[in-house]
Amino acid sequence: MYHIKLSDEAKKDFDEYIHYIRGVYHAPLTAIKHYAGLTKTINSLKSFPESYPIQTGISFLRYGSNVRRINYKKMAIIYTVHGDIVYIHRIRPANLITSL
Repeated sequence: MYHIKLSDEAKKDFDEYIHYIRGVYHAPLTAIKHYAGLTKTINSLKSFPESYPIQTGISFLRYGSNVRRINYKKMAIIYTVHGDIVYIHRIRPANLITSL
């Protein structure tokens, strides 16, 4: 069983994503569903986080080697595995990955 740790940037990304849905789209129920879904996806990394492919794109190099990604809807969760810790670096819209 792995432990999940979110970077400060990932926590901020998560909050901004949920607040955007709630504030811009005025959709509090959708925001709650996305919060639950994103949390569930992140927690799924407690088991077999290394089963997702290593990302080799230039935009991932800033996070070191063996960077992986899992998606929730149109959001990319970018993480690395260090021993028994899954470190979440960022949670970004998948279409913005090249600008990270």
